[in-house]
Amino acid sequence: MVEDLGTPGFQGYLNEHCVTLGQVLQSAGYFTAISGKWHVGWEHGAAPKDRGFTRSLNMSGKGGYYQDTPNLSWRLDGVALASGDPQIPAKWYTTDLCTDFAIRFIDQSLSEKKPFFLHLAYNAPHFPLQAPQEEIARFRGNYLAGWDALREQRLKKQIELGIVDPKVALSPRQDEVKAWDSLSETERDRFDHIMATYAATLTHMDTAIGRLVEALRSRGVLDNTVIFFLSDNGGSAEMGPEGLLEGKEPGSGTSSVYCGESWATLENTPFNMFKRYNHEGGVSTPLIVHWPAGITDAGALRRQVGHIIDFMPTCVELAGATYPKQFNGADISPMEGRSLVPVFTDAPISREALFWEHEGNAAVRVGDWKLVRLGMKGLWELYDLSTDRSEIHNLAALKPEKVKSLSAQWETWAKRAQVKPYPSKKWAGNRASNSSKKGE
Repeated sequence: MVEDLGTPGFQGYLNEHCVTLGQVLQSAGYFTAISGKWHVGWEHGAAPKDRGFTRSLNMSGKGGYYQDTPNLSWRLDGVALASGDPQIPAKWYTTDLCTDFAIRFIDQSLSEKKPFFLHLAYNAPHFPLQAPQEEIARFRGNYLAGWDALREQRLKKQIELGIVDPKVALSPRQDEVKAWDSLSETERDRFDHIMATYAATLTHMDTAIGRLVEALRSRGVLDNTVIFFLSDNGGSAEMGPEGLLEGKEPGSGTSSVYCGESWATLENTPFNMFKRYNHEGGVSTPLIVHWPAGITDAGALRRQVGHIIDFMPTCVELAGATYPKQFNGADISPMEGRSLVPVFTDAPISREALFWEHEGNAAVRVGDWKLVRLGMKGLWELYDLSTDRSEIHNLAALKPEKVKSLSAQWETWAKRAQVKPYPSKKWAGNRASNSSKKGE
């Protein structure tokens, strides 16, 4: 989504009619920092330092994990760091480097006696997956039971933990994904190696987050720091059912490892579909919130439905900030989300609807009714998520009036939010057609 395709909604960068969390919180007296991915139009001049971030460390290129990853470099406060720059170590791993600078930025905010806002945008576990060999080795053999058996085990555990309602069914295995029992021993070993790399990448990130938390604790600011931890999408099916395991040493900076569609079915248990699609497997992820000073029932589970768009109103409320109607002489579009602060006390969130569109795929949710579409030319599917969270039973033919009503709401939103008109040029999103095969 970083190409300029000639329409207002697809220009490939942040326009002047929106503000970032950095801009809003900086205006409220916060020290603002970002460490990691900045994926909103750097190629077109939309740099963090110009959009409200006091400090920034960002990766260029298409991401990666090691200093020998091709076409991966860093920018500190908008200035490119040349190879050998003393401001970063000679050898680094992206997850650790981002964490190191995040802690450094926090220390600067404390020295300036300012409250801080930090966006720590890890590359992990984005493909191509890369992790230290000794960490990959820890997980080798853990996935030889295969995706079929492990999906059953995970759903059982999710139900036991109370995360998933007992009436939720396991979505069917995609037609393109083979039964694990049909694979040869060599194929199973290869797939195990892929998933072990994914697990190592995640575990390394988990360790880094623990290091960040300990840094906050040792500085005496953990209890009054609100931490939001989430992923922006479900598991990725890109590279198709076979995934990818390339390179002399899979997991190294010169290798390329993708989980692919087969393992994504496990990652998204019990949901249907994957990243890029607007079915639950693509858009539904957990959110963990940690704030000892403001959330008293630690470990409690909330079932309210939130959305990425809710972070702006949430942070505005928590920081006592003001969302502007104008900024730098430009009119600013109103906030789209709702504050999540009521959820901290398990109160409901009131909203009319939630909308999605990504690379031609679309969805709208009103209450427990969800209308979802595969590709720009796909047929609308209708699901009652109160009884069918895995989106197995399409009710569109049985409830045509509901389809008509919800699709009209989506069309109105799509025009207002500049999703429509779609660009006439072809863009990478055309891969997201009515098939999940081979990353289409």
